[in-house]
Amino acid sequence: MNSTLIAQALRFVFLVLLQVLVFKRFTLGGGNFNYVSVMVYPIFILLLPLRTPSALLIALSFLMGITVDLFYDSPGVHASAGVFMAWIRPGVLAILEPRGGYNLNQIPAKRYLGINWFARYAALLLFGHLFFYFSVEAFTFVYIVDIFLRTLSSFVVSMVFVLIYQFLFDPGE
Repeated sequence: MNSTLIAQALRFVFLVLLQVLVFKRFTLGGGNFNYVSVMVYPIFILLLPLRTPSALLIALSFLMGITVDLFYDSPGVHASAGVFMAWIRPGVLAILEPRGGYNLNQIPAKRYLGINWFARYAALLLFGHLFFYFSVEAFTFVYIVDIFLRTLSSFVVSMVFVLIYQFLFDPGE
């Protein structure tokens, strides 16, 4: 249990630093097409252990989001998207539950559940996170086309980084 706590704390710090020092300034496109925002901090929420109580999951997601908000000067936008992602996570896990169920002592990673399962899990949660994030950022559905464009383009790039993270760091070892 203690090693899990240390691993999660290190992942938290690493992902916050990666998000605010590297990906805050990372932009793809240019001119009128500035729709790509790379979000890697949701990896922290994705990889929290399955046995994490809902209240703790939401609190940790809020803490992650508000920490990123401090560096982005976006009061509560990342925090609200993180809380939304934590709120829908149990439902996504229930939908994707394998036939034999989950081992609650594991984390939802490719090592335990396979890359196909992890890709679907990460895709559903990341898409929900990004759509919620851009919706709250715009704060009106007048810009629904822009919200969808930003969500889709950011989703593709962010998903690539989530999968790269899975292969490079292989959480669970």
